[in-house]
Amino acid sequence: MKHIKYLYIAFAFTGAILTTSCGDFLDRPAEDSYNAGNFYKDDSQCVQGVNYLYNSPWYDFQRGFIKVGEVMSGNYYWGSSPYMTLTVNSTDADLMNMSNSLWAVIGHANTVYNYLKNASASQSVKNQCMGECLAWKAMAYFFLVRSFGDVPIVHDNSTMLADGSYSNVSRVQKSDVYDYIIMTLEKAMELLPKAGNPGRIDYYSAEGLLAKVYLYKSGVNANGHGQRNSDDLNKAASYAKDVIEHSGRTLMANYSDVFRLQNALNRECLFSWLWTADTSIWTVQNTLQSDLAMQGFDEFGDCWGGYSGPSVDLQEAFGVSPLDDPATRTDVDERRKATMMMAGDFYDYFWEDKTDEQGRKGFNFLQFLYDSNGYGSGGPGTLQSATGVNSVKHLYGDAYDHKTHAVDGISASNMHSSLATPVLRLSDVYLVYAEAVIGNNNSTTDASAIDAFYKVRSRAIKSAARPTSITWNDVWKERRLELAMEGDRWYDFVRRSYYDMSGATNELKQQKRGAYYGLNTLYKNYYESKSWNVDASTMHYATETLAPNVSEQTFTLPFPSQDVVFNGNLQKTPVHVDVRSTYAY
Repeated sequence: MKHIKYLYIAFAFTGAILTTSCGDFLDRPAEDSYNAGNFYKDDSQCVQGVNYLYNSPWYDFQRGFIKVGEVMSGNYYWGSSPYMTLTVNSTDADLMNMSNSLWAVIGHANTVYNYLKNASASQSVKNQCMGECLAWKAMAYFFLVRSFGDVPIVHDNSTMLADGSYSNVSRVQKSDVYDYIIMTLEKAMELLPKAGNPGRIDYYSAEGLLAKVYLYKSGVNANGHGQRNSDDLNKAASYAKDVIEHSGRTLMANYSDVFRLQNALNRECLFSWLWTADTSIWTVQNTLQSDLAMQGFDEFGDCWGGYSGPSVDLQEAFGVSPLDDPATRTDVDERRKATMMMAGDFYDYFWEDKTDEQGRKGFNFLQFLYDSNGYGSGGPGTLQSATGVNSVKHLYGDAYDHKTHAVDGISASNMHSSLATPVLRLSDVYLVYAEAVIGNNNSTTDASAIDAFYKVRSRAIKSAARPTSITWNDVWKERRLELAMEGDRWYDFVRRSYYDMSGATNELKQQKRGAYYGLNTLYKNYYESKSWNVDASTMHYATETLAPNVSEQTFTLPFPSQDVVFNGNLQKTPVHVDVRSTYAY
């Protein structure tokens, strides 16, 4: 089984460590002198020894994070990808890398946790670091169970290596896996401080994740239809409310600021992958700009994402269309521009060293497309995106932007940036609370739930009035707009499929997941003549786009084929495990 390879990697951790540096936050031990036998001797070493869990083992999950979370959900267009058509098979390279990465996180978290138990350091720092290990382990399992359903539980690598069980580990029922995640987070909360340093996981980070896990768990035994478990919904609401009321965390004033280099350690993010552009170790860097940005967006020749872009369906969810005249487009939601570039858009936080044709410092989307000689390092000369828009989230800009704002002070280079990736944000917890209060009803007038919903909505839409009631559909749509391109939307569909299979299936089938015709002509004419002329006969959505073939099986990804070859138990019926009596921390 391929993922067991990472048990060996983690076990080999006794000889070396994969870590990184990100300023003071992610200092690493000296690689030429480190081994487990002489490390973990003081507080500083314990902190250094856990730092790399914030990036390196997650590296190979980056592409799966977008392809599963956003392409499969209908939020992002990615050409002929099987993630677009929901036909991913067990030999897909990105699927294998994603699976390997998540199991690597678990293997490393287990190993570091065991080392820390015997560390000769202060108990408070040992507790903090062990809590961080468990929190990241829980996050990895949360991605695994939502992606693959019934998965094995690897509680302790060394035990499995000693007894030989690594070669025949069985799948565990997903309801038990959720219980295991909950047990792991409860232990993490026992260990973590209430207020950690910026960027680090603390008690309320784990509690926010716990609230979200309970929201998912509430529908697990509904078999695709029926009521969600009220006790689980109440716990989701209770934990989320505690984070909202007592964590001291608040939303940043401007939505787009959450995703900027200089705000890598912002307090709105409860969990973030904290990357570094350091080139001394591969896997510690953010490479998402390469997959998502247009050719020529930076100076390193490493951007090839221009032909992909946020979907037509997501554009319409924001209330916009690529056929809208930029001069008159109704664009009241600030999240739209922070998520996708459209004709007429200008960004003062990209290309701060360049001046556009209007004399503004920053990035002019249409000028970038069509002025390939005098603006920047040379754009593509044409609109590449089949949907008329390109991604904004996960982009850092050019070399000047990175050098000016990266908190680690390290320059960007080919496929290397230090831009942090939010994995769980406070706004998500607000919406978890609102949905949990609504529960199995269609709506609520509960003031605290409305306040939570309105906190999220009013930041993005300044003119939004506070509603007197909110519906499940309100929260469902708000989650999409708030968290678009953050690797989460597909898992909302998975969660919905637990108790509302027909609703999840029908929405996916009705999405506009295809391309537009004629947009390059429209945009180029507008750039050159400043006149917006839509010819409906040549500029329109590809209505012949086939709906994806969605079934109950769609919501569970296949195990990588090499895993199944190594361990035939992955094809067998999953087993029930009483996790509380079987495992202990």
